[in-house]
Amino acid sequence: MQIRSDFCIIMVYAQPGRRALPSFLRRIHDTTMKVSDMKKIAILGGGLTGRLLAFLLAEQSIRVTLFEADNREGAGSAAYIAAAMLAPLAEAVEATPLVTALGKHSVAAWRTILARLPQPVFLQESGSLVVWHGQDKPLAKQFEQHLTRAWQGNSPAEIWQAEQLSSHEPQLAGRFQTAFYLPDEGQLDNRQVLSALAAGLEQLGIDCRWQTTASPDSLRQEYDWVIDCRGHGAQADWNRHPSAASRLRGVRGEVARVYAPEVSLNRPVRLLHPRYPLYIAPKQDHLFVIGATQLESESRAPASVRSGLELLSALYAVHPAFGEAHILELAASLRPTLNHHNPEIRFNRQRQTVELNGLFRHGFMISPAVCAAAARLVCHLLDGSTVPQQDEASGLTFDECPA
Repeated sequence: MQIRSDFCIIMVYAQPGRRALPSFLRRIHDTTMKVSDMKKIAILGGGLTGRLLAFLLAEQSIRVTLFEADNREGAGSAAYIAAAMLAPLAEAVEATPLVTALGKHSVAAWRTILARLPQPVFLQESGSLVVWHGQDKPLAKQFEQHLTRAWQGNSPAEIWQAEQLSSHEPQLAGRFQTAFYLPDEGQLDNRQVLSALAAGLEQLGIDCRWQTTASPDSLRQEYDWVIDCRGHGAQADWNRHPSAASRLRGVRGEVARVYAPEVSLNRPVRLLHPRYPLYIAPKQDHLFVIGATQLESESRAPASVRSGLELLSALYAVHPAFGEAHILELAASLRPTLNHHNPEIRFNRQRQTVELNGLFRHGFMISPAVCAAAARLVCHLLDGSTVPQQDEASGLTFDECPA
C-alpha cells in the first residue's frame, strides 16, 4: 500500500439499520441499509468535514473506521486554527448566495449536532459586531450597501450608537461611536468541536486509528466506494480532469491566538480598515482568535513577521489592553478553494468515488449543510436509487463527473 502523509482515511462498513432515518436523510428508504450490507466504503480526510460526515453516517448504524494521518486533535487540519465563526450575515458581503444560504441555519444546525456529542463545546449565540474608526466611515457605508444588496434590499444589521455599545460591549465604549450589530450569528470553539466529534465517533463504537495514512488509489482495489474529504490535500485528484469546470487551489490564511485577561468581549467583533481588516473571536477564559489575512498563496511556511505585525497592530487599535496580551500562537493554513468559491459534491460511478471540497474559509459555517447533503448522496448510491441533480434541502448539485 502506497503511503502518503497529506490525508487520512475513514473506512465505512454499512450495517443493517436499527433506527429510522432522520430528516437530513429524508426520502432514503429502509432498503438503503439492506442494499449496503456488503458494501465497503472508505472516506478520506479526517478534518472537520470528514469527522462530521463520519459521525452522521455512524449515527445511521453504518460502521466507520477512522484512519487519521494526524493526531486525534487534528492539528494539521485547516479547522484546527480556524476562528469557527458562524456569520452568514457578515460573510454575505463577499460570499456567494449559495454559501450564504448554506450558512443561514448554521447556528441552529450546530446546536442540534452538539447536543448529540458526549463532550461540551463552546457555542456562543450573541450575534456579531462590526466596528470602524471615524476616518473609515466610508468603509462602513460601503459595507452596509453590500449587505443590503446581498439580502435583497433588507439589511439585517441593527445600528448601535455609543449608548448601546456602552451597554452591550463596555470595553468598546468611547473607542467607537457607531457599530453594526448582526443578530442570529454565533461562533464555536473549533478545537473543542474536533475533539468532541472524535469522542462521539468513539462513543458510537467506531475504531479511530490516529496517525495512520494510506493511498486513495490502493483503496479502490479494496473498497466499493471512496469518499474524499481531504480538502486541499485532494488537489491533484480533484484537478485531474482537464475539462472539469472547477479547479481546486489553496488560499493561505494566518491566525493569531492570544490570551488577554484584561479584555472582555461578549461576541465576535470585525474591524473595517482600509489595509488591515480583521475579526476578533472571543473564546472562553479570555482566549481570543484573531484573523485577517487572505493570501493567494499555497505556501505552507510559518506566518511572516510583516503579517504578524499588521495583524497585531490592528488588534491593538481595537483596544490598547491587547498590548499586554500573551501571544499563544501565530499560525497559517491553506483553505481549500474552488474558482467559483462554492463548495461542490461530485461523484463518479465508474471509479465509485464521491468528492467533497471547496468549503474555503466557511468550513464551520456551512459544513453541517454540506455533510448532510453528502450523506444523502451516499445513501442514494448505496440504495441504487436515482440520484437527483440537485439536493433539495441544501441547493447543492450532485455533479456526476467523467472517469
